[in-house]
Order: sequence, then C-alpha cells, then structure tokens
Amino acid sequence: MSSAVIERRKAKTNKNDLHGWAFSAPFIIFFLLFLVWPILYGIYMSFTGQTLTGANNGLVGFANYAEAFGDPDMWRSLGNTVYFTVISTIPLVLIALGLAALVNMGLPAQWLWRFSFFAPFLLASTVVSLFFTWMYNPQLGIINEMLGNVGIAPVPWLNDPAVAMWSIVIATVWWTVGFNFLLYLAAMQNIPQQHYEAASIDGAGGWRQFFSITLPQLGPTTVLIVILQILASLKVFDQIYQITAGGPGGATRSIVQYVFETGFTGYRLGYSAAISFIFFALIMIVSVGQIFLNRKRSA
Repeated sequence: MSSAVIERRKAKTNKNDLHGWAFSAPFIIFFLLFLVWPILYGIYMSFTGQTLTGANNGLVGFANYAEAFGDPDMWRSLGNTVYFTVISTIPLVLIALGLAALVNMGLPAQWLWRFSFFAPFLLASTVVSLFFTWMYNPQLGIINEMLGNVGIAPVPWLNDPAVAMWSIVIATVWWTVGFNFLLYLAAMQNIPQQHYEAASIDGAGGWRQFFSITLPQLGPTTVLIVILQILASLKVFDQIYQITAGGPGGATRSIVQYVFETGFTGYRLGYSAAISFIFFALIMIVSVGQIFLNRKRSA
C-alpha cells in the first residue's frame, strides 16, 4: 500500500474523529459544568465553614463531618428517611404487582385500567400534596368524614407523629405506583404463552401458574423495581416538605430536607455539603450492595 493511500486514510480518520468530538462537545460541556464541577466544588465546600452570609469561609478540615456524625437531628432525619423507604417500598412493589396481574388477566377496557393506574404518576408533586392535604384535614377532610360515617373517631393524620409518616406513604403510593405497574405489566406480557398453555394441559390452575410461572419470570423485573424504588425513596423530599414540612416535631423530616434547612435556613453551606456527601456515601453503599446481591443471585 502506497504512502499516499495511508496518508489519505489517516486524514479521513482524523476528520471523522474531529466530527465525533464536535457532536460530543455540547454534552461534554454540560456534563462538566452541571455535574462534575458541582460535585467537586461540593466536596471542597464540605471541608470549609462556608455560609450564605460569607462569614468563616476558610478550611475547617473534617470538622463538619465530625459534627455531622454527632448530630442527633441528622441521625433522626436519616432514620426517618430509612423508615419511609422501608414502609413505602414494600407496598409500592406488591400493589404494583397486583394491579399488573389484574390487568394482564384480560379485563375489559384495558386501556382504561392502564390509564387509571398510571395517570396519577403524571401529576406534579405540588398537585398531589395539595390534594392529600385537603383530604387529611381533620375537620373538613373527606377521609375523616367517611370514617365518621362508620362510627370511627377522626384521625389526626398530619398532627400525630405516629400517623404522619404513614399519611405520606399513602400519598406516595397513590402517586407513584403507576410507574412500577407499567414495568410489571410489560414484563408479564413478554412471558411466552406456551408456558401457560403447557401448565394448563398439566392441570395447573390460575394461582399455581402465577406462583410457578409468572413470579419466577418476573425476578429480574422485581429486582430492578426494588432498586429503583429504594433509591427514589431515599431521596424523598417534595411530598414531605409540601404536606407536613417535616412535622410534627420533626417526625417526618427527611435527610434531604435537613440538608436544605441546614444550608438555606441555617445558612451553613459547608456543613450541609458534608451531610450531603455522607448521605451520598450511604446511597452508594446501598447501590453497590444491591448490585452485588443481584450478580450473586444470577450466578
């Protein structure tokens, strides 16, 4: 092969590389500006005493992290977040599975059922929060009115620390279960019908087919839904802040809300950044642990 041909090929390769970088440049710029740089600056900020007032912006080393680990309010907020994650993830998985199974049975007007179950997920968090705040009203709310009609005393849904978090969970399940429902329904509809036909020939009934065919085939989808749901629940903020503002007495305050209040109400940006990265480390541990367990299960 002549040197001229080699040079032309090199020039063409360089030109293609240049075009590739030109197309990738906008994404790379936005990625660096809005993801990499904020993370790096946040790490730096967590080692400073930076405040919104501009006072004490110097380096303080690991003082913020040491204070965070000894902060009972942070641990309580983190405990509230973990509690919310546990009691919301279970119904969001089980209810979604049940709804998908019902629709997959071949109910008439399936488009209506699908729309009804998924439509709340399209609503903004402010709409859902306002809707449930009205329903939970102790004097005028429809829920207490219905309870009163059957002789049950009114429940202080948002004012009782023992009930407030469950009120948030109910609102969250109604709002977000549609997404998990669609994932389960799509997975069910991809299961080959030959499995069910063979099971029917062998005399297996509906429940036997569900537990012996459907559930095992949904294993990977269930793992995906659980991972996504845990990560989403750990980052809960909107509905809690809008419905209870973390009350009563901090009983529903999440770790994200505590970070927000520490940074923008208490003006301690450096300390709130340190709490953020402690929480980030927790999410990474959960994510890596789930990936490891999933790989071990697959192997």
